[in-house]
Amino acid sequence: MKKSETALLIIDMINHFQFANGDDCFHHTQSIVAPILQLKERARQNQVPVIYINDHYNLWQADYLKIINFCLTPQNESYISHIAPKEDDYFLIKPKHSAFYGTALNTLLHHLGAKKLIITGIAGNICVLFTANDAYMREYTLCCPDDCIASADQRDNAYALTMMANVLKADISSGNSLIF
Repeated sequence: MKKSETALLIIDMINHFQFANGDDCFHHTQSIVAPILQLKERARQNQVPVIYINDHYNLWQADYLKIINFCLTPQNESYISHIAPKEDDYFLIKPKHSAFYGTALNTLLHHLGAKKLIITGIAGNICVLFTANDAYMREYTLCCPDDCIASADQRDNAYALTMMANVLKADISSGNSLIF
């Protein structure tokens, strides 16, 4: 396990979008895939660990292939093939909104030596915001790139980003401006 002061979190991007306003969330999510993948590539080049944290869809197994198979639809097949974790990425499942609640995330981050988190994914106004809040309370430095976070409603997403910047002291600059 390579030590790194920074870690990239990718939240709930393996998703079937079968929920209220799921079509809207899927539509907005399309615009964040490329920036997340670019950020992920830069993280790899800088030996920054990539950690996927995802809903478990009542499978309760931290097996990203099973979760991908469960979530695959004709609508999202291409999207999931691009955003799916790679073999050397970390993958955790979460039972609730925050990536910290009921998971080994904090322990993993401690073992990695992380002090700064780059938080990306969906939904910005729910799981990303709750994760950022819990990270802030654990005294991590936060980056929540505005081009790497989406929600079903763009106003809710903008408000969540404002909260992350103003209350949680997160840097919400675009992903391509982040320095590792």
